[in-house]
Amino acid sequence: QVQLVESGGGLAQAGGSLRLSCAASGNIFTINRMGWYRQAPGKQRELVATITSGGSTNYADSMKGRFTISRDNAKNTVYLQMNSLKPEDTAVYYCNAQIKVVTGTSVREVAYWGQGTQVTVSS
Repeated sequence: QVQLVESGGGLAQAGGSLRLSCAASGNIFTINRMGWYRQAPGKQRELVATITSGGSTNYADSMKGRFTISRDNAKNTVYLQMNSLKPEDTAVYYCNAQIKVVTGTSVREVAYWGQGTQVTVSS
């Protein structure tokens, strides 16, 4: 029905940059909040940043000033520009979207997750 496909992960050196993308497709009525989360080995998944359909953003404290979240509503895509990367940013990064889908004669909101993309930062 709905898929989130992430791209842009990979290997970067400390101080470098990477840009992640996540495109939503399928039976979409509207997309509300979109965001990025990450999970490092042995740790719980944590918030990176979120953005509403109107463009309001929220960042985890450790990402403020280094990461920038943005979205293209026409393309149902959210981006994460990551600058000044640190080894502790190494994790699997997951895209999340709160999507309203049409089911029969009703509309309901469902949280979808991408498959995750690995980001590795070397020192």
